[in-house]
Amino acid sequence: MNAVAPLVQVDNLAKTFDVSPPWLNRVLERKPRQFVHAVDGVSFAIRKGTTLALVGESGCGKSTVARLLVGLYEPTRGSVHFDGQDTGALKASAASLRGLRRRMQMIFQDPYASLNPRWKVLDIIGEPLREHGLCNTPDSLRQKVGELLRSVGLAAADMEKFPHQFSGGQRQRISIARALATQPEFLVCDEPTSALDVSVQAQVLNIMKDLQREQGLTYLFISHNLAVVRHVSDQVGVMYLGRLVELADKVELFARPRHPYTRMLLAAIPDIHMSGTSRTPVQGEVPNPLNPPAGCAFHPRCPHANARCSAERPAMIDTQGVRVACHAVQEGRL
Repeated sequence: MNAVAPLVQVDNLAKTFDVSPPWLNRVLERKPRQFVHAVDGVSFAIRKGTTLALVGESGCGKSTVARLLVGLYEPTRGSVHFDGQDTGALKASAASLRGLRRRMQMIFQDPYASLNPRWKVLDIIGEPLREHGLCNTPDSLRQKVGELLRSVGLAAADMEKFPHQFSGGQRQRISIARALATQPEFLVCDEPTSALDVSVQAQVLNIMKDLQREQGLTYLFISHNLAVVRHVSDQVGVMYLGRLVELADKVELFARPRHPYTRMLLAAIPDIHMSGTSRTPVQGEVPNPLNPPAGCAFHPRCPHANARCSAERPAMIDTQGVRVACHAVQEGRL
């Protein structure tokens, strides 16, 4: 690990949602309030200029982590430090919060829903430039928007078009250009290629890699596609039911996965080399988050679970440079 302080530091981050029925329904049906622990004690750090990828099945809390980092959700507990500053404390000052917003941006999953269909591309990309006072004249605004469009492989003339005139991949490039408008240092990418064709995914990912290399950007990349994660990430965090179960460098995780859930995810990747290695597909379904299992949340699906796994929640420990939360690993059974 690099001794330099990380750009992003997340400590014990948690988010709980109240999903209870209306008060009258609860009284008539005599039901208690219900809560979903979407994120439950997540901790990680991202070094400047690197990419941390979060992977896991749908509903494991990846997108909630993304929204917590950029301030779209307020955390129930825990903290997020950006460049050594507590983002929660910065929210007390409008000027400090404005500066924070400029330094971190988000690329959303659906390029069809994240762009205003009534606005031209000039207005979409120009909005953050106007809001942050980066362009004060119409001519400077058009010049900057044209530069941003060219940086993502589009033409400056595209600024006069509406979103419906572009393909899905082109729309996502516009979303990237909008995120880059304020010259941010940190980009949160919430499955930015999942709605795109495979060939278009490669184009968008290559643009993001080139921009990271040229501008020194730091990424939190959220995906369920392990092939994409292997291409873009430096570190990988595996999430299951709101918790991180394994966090390791990319090469280490793909070569020697520790947690049984990580092993099952990697075993589900098609074996194009037909090596003949025995493979175990991921069994079962993610438990109901309203009623999670006691102990380790993965134990109902784990082939290595014992009585301790069903009763005691495993803590995240460091083992040979890898952080993992698993009793079987701690006890040497794996």
